[in-house]
Amino acid sequence: MNVLLFLVPIAIILGILAIAGFLWALQNNQFDDAEGSANRILFDDEDE
Repeated sequence: MNVLLFLVPIAIILGILAIAGFLWALQNNQFDDAEGSANRILFDDEDE
């Protein structure tokens, strides 16, 4: 049971860090164009 005194706070801290990282990614527009990169690989740019 003494191990829980260490594991529970560590799990809470890791959860808070994960949420903070996700919110940071949202604010820095990391998820704006998810479809664009997937479609861009299918087409050749032959505008030259």
